[in-house]
Amino acid sequence: MVRVAVLSSLDEVAPEAWDALAGDDDPFVEHAFLSALERSGAVGAEAGWVPMHVTVWDDSELVGALPLYLKDHSYGEFIFDWAWADASSRLGAPYYPKLVSMVPLTPATGRRLLVREDDPRRADIVRTLRAGCLELAERTRASSVHILFTTDGEAAALAEDGPLFRRLSSQFHWHNRGYADFDAFLAEFRANVRKQTRRERSAVAASGLRIETKTGAELDERAWEALHRFYVNTCWRKGSPEYLPPEFFTELRARAAARVVAVLAYRGDEIVAGTLNFEKGKHIYGRYWGATEDVEYLHFELCYYRLIERAIEKGMDRFEAGAQGHHKLRRGLMPSEIHSVHWVRHPVLSRAVEEHVLREAGAVRHEMRELARHGPFRREMP
Repeated sequence: MVRVAVLSSLDEVAPEAWDALAGDDDPFVEHAFLSALERSGAVGAEAGWVPMHVTVWDDSELVGALPLYLKDHSYGEFIFDWAWADASSRLGAPYYPKLVSMVPLTPATGRRLLVREDDPRRADIVRTLRAGCLELAERTRASSVHILFTTDGEAAALAEDGPLFRRLSSQFHWHNRGYADFDAFLAEFRANVRKQTRRERSAVAASGLRIETKTGAELDERAWEALHRFYVNTCWRKGSPEYLPPEFFTELRARAAARVVAVLAYRGDEIVAGTLNFEKGKHIYGRYWGATEDVEYLHFELCYYRLIERAIEKGMDRFEAGAQGHHKLRRGLMPSEIHSVHWVRHPVLSRAVEEHVLREAGAVRHEMRELARHGPFRREMP
């Protein structure tokens, strides 16, 4: 008997049952990462991310899941709807609470409809998850539903018959075109950009720093403390809130270290810079960076070049380096489509927003084409 249940915590489901649905390439939808966010308090009522995960069960077997959160703000989403909230307010309709499906605080693309690819009931389970999400919106009187950083295929399936509609955004991603090594990657650059990249890497090599790439299992206590310290320092420098408390890093080390890759810069025995990244299957994701020493081009070396090298060495397909950052373009990360799906309760706001995202999609595609013209690759490259 198929039933739908809404979970207020990942602790309500066995990790192995959840992870059986998580797929091969996304470390962030795994039970370990999502539960680390919950257990550390990075998400929860106080943080304004109340877990309301929609799940589908066949008797006692978990067959489908949609990570979902009831929110009273729009922070930490990276696909921005502040203008929608403002318009809703001017219509006299409260915009919060709303329902959001994504990995909190993590602008990484991936599946949101967690269902086994080979499950013959997949189409029915997807429809049940979709219906369960919209039903929950009615129960909670949410103003809207937002399924963010989903795949193109999922976006199409979710918006196929309405009332959900699609939105297009963009990020900069690196895609592997079968490079033998980093030099083969650089060989596709225009000569002036290739020379500049080599100058940047040479400058870091001449800085006296020792750069090491380590997996989570290889990180010692000092390295984990440094990664947290760098995160706090970067938040302080940028004037942004510290969304991730110290407990998150403790939970991450205990639960999800197998997905962690850190690139660390040492001055002697002291760790002076580092990046916290995640990988699974064919994908690698850059997340957090920080440094206590200002070394020219070190950011590019740790955040991009070393991770592209690793992706090539391991035969990975894609490297995502997070939101924003036009400087990524010159390092070989090209404009890539980001998909989301939305539903808005208020009929006037819904019509206005749906018309807006149609026009917005044209502008996004135009901007992507223009940005791609300024990428590092030779003009004859696709």
